[in-house]
Amino acid sequence: MSLKIMEFLSFMVAFVVLRLSLSRTTLASLATIRPSEFMRDNTTLVSTEGLFELGFFSPGSSKNHYLGIWYKNISVQTVVWVANRCEPISDSSGSLTIDDTGNLVLYGQNKRVVWSTNSTKQAREPLVQLLDNGNLVLRDEKDENTENYLWESFDYLTDTNLPGSKFGWDLRRGLERRLSAWKSWDDPCDGDLTYGIELDEQHHTYPQLIIRKGSAKFCRVGSWNGVSFSGHPNARRADSLFDYGFVYNDDEVYYVYDLKGKSVISKLVKNEKSVISRVVMNQTRSVLQLLVWIESKKIWETNSSVPKDECDVYGICGANSVCVTTNNPVCQCLKRFKPHNQENWKEMSWSEGCVRNNPLSCHDKEKDGFIRFSNLKVPDTEYTWVNKSMDLEECRVKCLSNCSCMAYTNLDIREKGSGCVLWFGDLFDIREFQLGGQDLYIRMSASEIVNHEKVRTDRKVKVERALIITAIIVGLVGGMFLVGFYIRRRRYSYDKTQDEDLELPLFDMHTISTATNNFSENNKLGEGGFGPVYKGSLEEGQEIAVKRLSMCSGQGVDEFKNEIKLIAKLQHRNLVKIFGYCIHREDKLLIYEYMPNKSLDYFIFDERQSRLILWPKRFEIICGIAKGILYLHHDSRLRIIHRDLKASNVLLDEAMIPKISDFGLARTFGGDQIEGNTNKVVGTYGYMAPEYAFNGLFSIKSDVFSFGILMIEIVSGKKGRGFYDENSSLNLIGLAWTLMKEGNAFKLVDKCLLEDPYNNMEEALRCIHIGLLCVQQNSIDRPNMSSVILMLSGERVLPQPKPPAYFADTDLWKGDHSLSCNTCITDVEPR
Repeated sequence: MSLKIMEFLSFMVAFVVLRLSLSRTTLASLATIRPSEFMRDNTTLVSTEGLFELGFFSPGSSKNHYLGIWYKNISVQTVVWVANRCEPISDSSGSLTIDDTGNLVLYGQNKRVVWSTNSTKQAREPLVQLLDNGNLVLRDEKDENTENYLWESFDYLTDTNLPGSKFGWDLRRGLERRLSAWKSWDDPCDGDLTYGIELDEQHHTYPQLIIRKGSAKFCRVGSWNGVSFSGHPNARRADSLFDYGFVYNDDEVYYVYDLKGKSVISKLVKNEKSVISRVVMNQTRSVLQLLVWIESKKIWETNSSVPKDECDVYGICGANSVCVTTNNPVCQCLKRFKPHNQENWKEMSWSEGCVRNNPLSCHDKEKDGFIRFSNLKVPDTEYTWVNKSMDLEECRVKCLSNCSCMAYTNLDIREKGSGCVLWFGDLFDIREFQLGGQDLYIRMSASEIVNHEKVRTDRKVKVERALIITAIIVGLVGGMFLVGFYIRRRRYSYDKTQDEDLELPLFDMHTISTATNNFSENNKLGEGGFGPVYKGSLEEGQEIAVKRLSMCSGQGVDEFKNEIKLIAKLQHRNLVKIFGYCIHREDKLLIYEYMPNKSLDYFIFDERQSRLILWPKRFEIICGIAKGILYLHHDSRLRIIHRDLKASNVLLDEAMIPKISDFGLARTFGGDQIEGNTNKVVGTYGYMAPEYAFNGLFSIKSDVFSFGILMIEIVSGKKGRGFYDENSSLNLIGLAWTLMKEGNAFKLVDKCLLEDPYNNMEEALRCIHIGLLCVQQNSIDRPNMSSVILMLSGERVLPQPKPPAYFADTDLWKGDHSLSCNTCITDVEPR
């Protein structure tokens, strides 16, 4: 017995020693690395305050080993720098040390040199440290200047830029600091998406930030104008967490960003003790993101990203044109220019751009002049000339003296402006902003200048006449004031009685009119079945969308109040937020949060725009819409049937998060009621469930039917209504069903998704299957939204669908259906 006890005790002692040994090996960390010291696969180098850690890691499912830097205390391992990006070590034999030449060297199998700093500077006592800003540095311990680095990782960026790191050029050393995305989520080797400051030092061109895909320009952030980069004029808004700086001299051209002070951050970010941020290139999404770590949520949240809309895509409108996101279509020729090919332009093929209405006089320079264009992102600066000392008038004279000079502006727009930039040849990649941007002076022929001055003179005369007429009218109005005041008071009393139960802020018409520039056509986002929608900006800078109900729309006072009451009670990240409303005489207006990326149909049904939303984002959008509908059907205080779910009623915010909008046709149920009947059928052909379209029966299952159509549209990139397959004579639903039965459902997937190496085909096919379950002929065969979400997550086995509704019809609404109820159909244009 005693022998067994002794054996047991010996075993336990050995076990404890082994555990302690393993723990020490696993957790061992270094503060510095000196010559003859090795950092191996089971050790790390930690920064002074423990913010960052250098060590060996294996990304994703890869078994390769890499040397990298990551945040030590963030639960989601986030690598910010990799030494041997394209030279992985296949086992755990890696070691890091300082060699006899004073360089930091990474060894792999059989002491093979995998990576080295290759510094030409020699140190008496070389020392390697990881700083708390994430910078890995090699320095001389004997050097009193602790910031005199022999080598630093901040000079050799990978896919990430950290606060305080210089991004750009050291012209003395010929060193370029630029970003290149990881090839994939488990391969840190360089992808084809790169980001850097581009300039031609020899020809004195204006430096600009450009994202490239391969060798092609993909997105141009623009040039620094003293305030911000011209492509992102709102980057330095008051509620920004960051400060930006730009250095442009004979030795260096770089920009740097950093966090604002703790006192500012505490006001802007609630419940966060500190803020951690990074700028990263994302190959999968083809985007540059500024991310902020939200500790309370344990997620990286997007603060901003580019490209953020189609006007950020390089040269989308061709030469001598301007992109305006609030217009439809977004591309238009600059004033006094016309499309190079009118027919192609009408077909929204803009690549050929625009040409002048009248040619320049050129050599007779006195016949040429300039017209000012405001609020612009200035053109591509590849062919420019810069002078930092000229003023604007000297700049104009300089441009006018050169036949090839097409435009000029100030280098620095602060205060009165300073410096000079000249453009030569065609002007590419211009966009117009509602707020911000800068002036650009474009060269014009004498005839165009005369016409421009004539317009300005006519406008001045009209203003003077208007003032005289106004003075006369004021006298007449004075006599009518008392009568008007009496009528106004009575009407205000009536409106107040009507509005007192709407539970939302009431805006006055003057505020909304000012915000939308008097409902200007330039502010118009689109027009739906119930009237136009305008973009606006309140005095405090809040961007809004204003839906102005048309007098002849089907939505009257009842529907208007219905939408207000419903949305005021709804709180969900996938439902559009309403700020208030306005009732002024016959005008009825709803004020929503502004969605910068318009509506879903704008992207998925356009061959060019659809490439901006690849599968991971499309699946996020599908899941987001599903969660929004689930909230309406089951989780809100009232059970709500939307009755008009469609692609144009799904809006996208800056981060492309979907928001369900337009609740004017929605109906509420109380208690356990799940269906109802109406004598007035409302909605959109192509999305209506059959029992609703023909008999007026609506339920949560009629919304499920609409969601099924929408899901198949998102996967296929094809419209459910109006689609006709010439080979099979089937509509979209019928084609989806047939291809699935044949085992060829992948043929329905949008072509641009099939070309994407990161497309999850299994997920896409699952969505087609779920979509067919949602569009079953009988409502009882359709799943509810809670089941749909479980199916999307892969947590439920999918049943086989029966033949769907409208399976045999190539045209859903062809012929006379003899509807037994009144109809109200809301066909809309994209916002």
